[in-house]
Amino acid sequence: MRIGIHGKDFQHNSSRFLIRILDALQQRNIETWVSDKFLKQVKPSTISHYKLKSFDHSVSLKTLDYFLSLGGDGTMLESVTYIGNAEVPILGINTGRLGFLAINSRDDSEAAIEALVNGNFTMNTRSLLKLISSPKLFGHLNFALNDFTIMKKDTSAMITVHVYVDGQLLNSYWADGIIVSTPTGSTGYSLSCGGPLVYPESESFIITPVSPHNLGTRPIVLSDKSEITFQIEGRSKKYLTSLDSRFETIDETVKLKIKKERFHVKLIQLQGQHYFQTLRQKLNWGLDIRN
Repeated sequence: MRIGIHGKDFQHNSSRFLIRILDALQQRNIETWVSDKFLKQVKPSTISHYKLKSFDHSVSLKTLDYFLSLGGDGTMLESVTYIGNAEVPILGINTGRLGFLAINSRDDSEAAIEALVNGNFTMNTRSLLKLISSPKLFGHLNFALNDFTIMKKDTSAMITVHVYVDGQLLNSYWADGIIVSTPTGSTGYSLSCGGPLVYPESESFIITPVSPHNLGTRPIVLSDKSEITFQIEGRSKKYLTSLDSRFETIDETVKLKIKKERFHVKLIQLQGQHYFQTLRQKLNWGLDIRN
C-alpha cells in the first residue's frame, strides 16, 4: 500500500504528531510519500530514519492508494492540487478546529489509518469547477474544489461584472466581486456572503455577489452543466481572480469561462460520519446558547 501526505502550518508540538503518523504507517509497512513543501517545514533530523519519497506538482500520484491531508480545510484544498486528476481518495486530519472538509481529529489519526488499511470507510465524491481563460491563468492548476472569484483589487469603487449563463445574460452585478462556488464551496466564502448551503451531491453552481450595491440582488443556484462567462468593468482596470486560495491579477481584456471539471475529488468518510453531522457541529445547530 502507498499513502501520500501533505500538511502545513505546523506548530511547536506538531513534529511529534507527524512522527506518530509516520510510525503508524511504518508499522503497517506502508510506502509513504510526502510533499516537498511539507518536508521543508520539518526538521530533517526528526524524520531522517524514515524511508520517505517526495513529490511536487509535476509528479503524478496515480500509483498512490490513499492521501492524508494534515491541517485544516486550507491544507485540504492544497492537497487537492497535488492529487489533481489522479482522483486518489483523500482523508483530512484536522490539527486545529473542526473544518467542513478536514473533519477527523488528530487524536483519532491512528484509528483513521487503521480504518483505511481495513477498508472501513465510504467514499464521498465531490465535483470541481474548471476555469478556461485567455490568456491562460493558474497553469495546469486551473480547477477548484471550493470556488472561483472575481474581486476588485484595491479600495477603489465597486466593479461591474456582467454574468452570462450559456450565452444568456443573467445579471450585471454592481458589487465588490462575484463568487462561483461548487456545493462543497457553499460552506466557504459564499456562505459568509449570504449564499445558501447546498448539499454536496446537488450537481450545481452557486453564484453569490460580494457586497452588492443593489439590495435586491440575491444568490442563485444553477445546474453545473451550465457554462458561465464574465465581462468586467471598473475604474481601476486591474482585478483579482482566485481559485480556492490561489490568486492572479487580470485586466478587463481577459476572457473567463467556468464549467464543471471532468474529474472529481474523493473524500474518505469514516464510519459514523455524515455531512449533516458536520453541519450541526460546525454551525451549532440544535444548541440553545441560553443554556
